[in-house]
Amino acid sequence: MTGPVLSVRGLKVEFPTRRGTLRAIDDVSFDIAPGEVLGVVGESGAGKSLTGAAIIGLLDPPGRIAGGEVHLEGRRIDTLPPDEMRRLRGRRIGMVFQDPLTSLNPLYTVGRQLTETIRTHLGLGARAARRRAVELLDEVGIPAAASRIDAYPHQFSGGMRQRVVIALALAADPVLVVADEPTTALDVSVQAQVINVLKRMCRDHGASVMLITHDMGVIAETADRVAVLYAGRIAEIGPVRSVVRQPLHPYTVGLMGSIPKLDHAEPRLTQIPGAMPRLDAIPTGCPFNPRCPEVFDKCRTVRPDAMPVRDSRVACWLHEGAARASAAA
Repeated sequence: MTGPVLSVRGLKVEFPTRRGTLRAIDDVSFDIAPGEVLGVVGESGAGKSLTGAAIIGLLDPPGRIAGGEVHLEGRRIDTLPPDEMRRLRGRRIGMVFQDPLTSLNPLYTVGRQLTETIRTHLGLGARAARRRAVELLDEVGIPAAASRIDAYPHQFSGGMRQRVVIALALAADPVLVVADEPTTALDVSVQAQVINVLKRMCRDHGASVMLITHDMGVIAETADRVAVLYAGRIAEIGPVRSVVRQPLHPYTVGLMGSIPKLDHAEPRLTQIPGAMPRLDAIPTGCPFNPRCPEVFDKCRTVRPDAMPVRDSRVACWLHEGAARASAAA
């Protein structure tokens, strides 16, 4: 496949309320190439999980997609009927959520849940599906997979349950895996192991990954590119090395400055003043302008679109001149 696995264009998500319609995601666009890991990062309330839910058709009512398009392997999927979208989710899109206890049915063994998924989407017989399930559990690092396949979810630790969820997400060899905060519920010592398992499994199975997290350390270690969300909009998107080392948007600069560095001691970590705006109080112009240390008049009145600067795209008027020079070159 030469085109992107996932292409999102102008995505808008709204929530109708008695006081009016609230727009939670506003004109979000990005691509994920075959085999690529795109990290999606931002504060709580930025719209990370909502973007993922809209893409895979799991928006909770009354939330709805109010505009834009979502294409998987060149096929538009945001307009598919619910039954067809459900089949697509299991076969072409895998999902890893932050709490494995809500992803696994406590009444069934992990083996039954894996084999049912494999048989439903790959059409294998019972014996072949069980062999495949054991192989998957072994791949994700479950010790003695052949004997533990008949255990129930509560008989596994949190890290092992998340490994089972990764195996479940990859059971039908999807082309895209959406991982929403896959390490949030885990101990720090286990987080790196699970992320390494997810990255290795997706690479071995040839799947692209949309990795949603608030942890920039996870992004720096795992992602190829990163999209920084703020108030339902993409503030900056580009190669992870560029965004981490030379952030362009003041919000991204603040996020990077809040991470302790081991190579040299900082007298104080950066603090971003204020808080994420409520959906019914998003300011005019750039939504970050009330918290921005670089704000000027245009920021308060005109909303910036994403503009190309170096190998990234940034929605910030500070870089308007550099974007024009880049476009003219």
